[in-house]
Amino acid sequence: MHRLKRAASWIGVSLLVVVVAGIVWLRPTWLPAFDAAAYRGLGDRYDVRILRDDFGVPHIYGRRDEDVAFGLAYAHAEDDFATLQQSLMTSRGRLGRVDNQTPRLINALAGAVGLPAPMVVEGADPAVSDYLVALLRVRERVQEGLPRALDAGQVAPKTLAVLQGYADGINLYAALHPREVVHGFEAVKAEDLVSGFTFFTPLFFGLERDIRALFGPGPPAESVPQGGGSNAMAVAPSRTPDGATRLLINSHQPYTGPLAWYEVRLKSEEGWDMAGGVFPGSPFILHGFGPTLGWANTVNTPDLSDTYRLAVDPQDPDRYRFDGAWRQLEKRDAELELRVFGRIAIRVRREALWSVHGPVLRRPHGTYALRYANIDRVDAVQAYYQLNRARDWAAFEAALRLQAIPSQNYVYADATGRIAYIYNAVFPRRDPSFAWRGVLPGDTSRALWTGYEPFEVVPKVIAPSSGYVFNANHTPLLSSGPGDEPVAADFPATLGLETRVTNRGLRFKELLAADDSVTASDFEAIKYDKRYSRDSLIAQLVTRLVARDLSKEPDADALGRAQAVLRSWDLGAEAANRGTALAVLAGMPVVGRVLTGEPPADELEALRGAVAVLQRHFGRLDPQWGEVSRFRRGAIDAPTDGGPDVLRDFEAGMEPDADGRLVARKGDTLYYFVEWDREGRLKAHGIHQFGSATLDAASPHYADQAPLFLAERTKSVRLDETDVRRVARREYRPGRPAAPAVAVPD
Repeated sequence: MHRLKRAASWIGVSLLVVVVAGIVWLRPTWLPAFDAAAYRGLGDRYDVRILRDDFGVPHIYGRRDEDVAFGLAYAHAEDDFATLQQSLMTSRGRLGRVDNQTPRLINALAGAVGLPAPMVVEGADPAVSDYLVALLRVRERVQEGLPRALDAGQVAPKTLAVLQGYADGINLYAALHPREVVHGFEAVKAEDLVSGFTFFTPLFFGLERDIRALFGPGPPAESVPQGGGSNAMAVAPSRTPDGATRLLINSHQPYTGPLAWYEVRLKSEEGWDMAGGVFPGSPFILHGFGPTLGWANTVNTPDLSDTYRLAVDPQDPDRYRFDGAWRQLEKRDAELELRVFGRIAIRVRREALWSVHGPVLRRPHGTYALRYANIDRVDAVQAYYQLNRARDWAAFEAALRLQAIPSQNYVYADATGRIAYIYNAVFPRRDPSFAWRGVLPGDTSRALWTGYEPFEVVPKVIAPSSGYVFNANHTPLLSSGPGDEPVAADFPATLGLETRVTNRGLRFKELLAADDSVTASDFEAIKYDKRYSRDSLIAQLVTRLVARDLSKEPDADALGRAQAVLRSWDLGAEAANRGTALAVLAGMPVVGRVLTGEPPADELEALRGAVAVLQRHFGRLDPQWGEVSRFRRGAIDAPTDGGPDVLRDFEAGMEPDADGRLVARKGDTLYYFVEWDREGRLKAHGIHQFGSATLDAASPHYADQAPLFLAERTKSVRLDETDVRRVARREYRPGRPAAPAVAVPD
């Protein structure tokens, strides 16, 4: 969702103006009410038990997989029903029903008729996301594609049953807690969950980047890959003194919202047996582990989406030329519902166009079509379900071979000692004569790809001789020891592989290469590393700033003192470090934008900005890093020991808060250390940055894991129910009479 919000920050208000200005009709509508009575009996259909442990983490046991999915949804709704509703309304294209849109609409209408806006709009996320759902035809593609996928065996009936079980868990919670249901929320169906995967997955590999580029002042420039932040590494028995296999699962996500991790333990009598993290609206663990294997994901952003400029008929803008003939743009009305008061909303219509390439946007500088990986598929849910059911390498690889998940790096490890890195991507099969990073001609079928490269083309490292693999959102060409890594010459340029290198990737390389006997404590020390590599972009920036002659600048004295601080900085990001604040504040506007493919800020001006912030809020240029970088949750306001793009990752926005602090809002979240000993026995421990109660500040689990998280301590992950019962606080069956509280032994 943070990708969607970032796109909205660029195009939100302008798009809403366009939507309102292009209204075909506008009329009030009465939002439907949720029929709670129809769903109160759902608990009788599912055989599931939920045990909440001492940290409130739900351990869900069911007879069938669909029973477990039902319990997962209900437990998650207990802790964060508001975000679940937001996620589901987004995938339906009905997010505008959630927020009161009156201020945004007044501004947009005023702007559309040339009047000054009477109030400030802070973005237009609901209008943007709802329009994008319509533009990408998410609902239509699912309604038409899911039956075909079932008939073709691409989605199994059992998968659909599991999805419906999850949907019913949400419906039961809504029925039993009607006051928490927003106006316009309707009963959830399996198709809604398929829509969620269909809508969100392209945003991870960068579709929003290409859409955002179209809303610039001119034609889009050459596309540059971007990526989020996550860490993953695995070491094989050949690299450990005790013969253990070790896996780090360490995704970096927003702390709250539709892409924030929720921790669960799932086990059915049919063989579903995993612990890990889910996003709101996901029936499946997205990364985690079971008794015999586990995997970690990091975001990758190969070039999986393309922009085409259409040759439009000057006499008829609804026609475009393709292979020498005129074709008619497909036109549908996107109906947007924007709540303005209580259950009252207004409906607006806006055209949603489609060409042979895909969705189409008209802009002042041209008419453009978009095409992206798996635009023709809706079966990602099948692959995720198979990953959750996998018990060995063959089943795991078979799930990825479906090519239903269009992107994401996978770092894998299992009880047999096998480790692997897969740069998972569904690469379009492209004509190499075109410059695929730029805008493509939309008038020829030669530039229109219709198929995909086979799974064998995907860069991967399996059972490397070096005994380790890693990824931190960087190029797949840096993923293991020398001789084991993929080689650029082996891959065609049309794949659009990433070439960027993060500091985290460099530190993984340096630390793993230097340790040929990785103990459990070594493994954890690597994860908690807080240093910048001498080869990192921020270290190179500091070197340039220190070397500059600034003696003739009007603020030479302040800049000279800043250079002295940077000159003495040891590249660390520990809380007590006195050089990190200046380096990070000066570096973020430059390095951060380079890593995300945006034009960098002026280096000297970035340094001046950092000097001004530190002088104004701290009265010195070298405050301790922990004074500047803060972790805040409830009553906790603590220094961070780590920072942006270090392996112990804490990330704020690109700008400090009003008090000059950089308040962490994403980075290290739910992470696990997973280990199989030489006999294949599993041991795991991990931590969540907050706790299981995502939004309930009154809950004891709102921030009960935060002190451990900040102290770099973890809790054991219990997979055996007997062990869970030793610490369980509550056992219940959703929709059934409440059972007595579980007695916990002293």
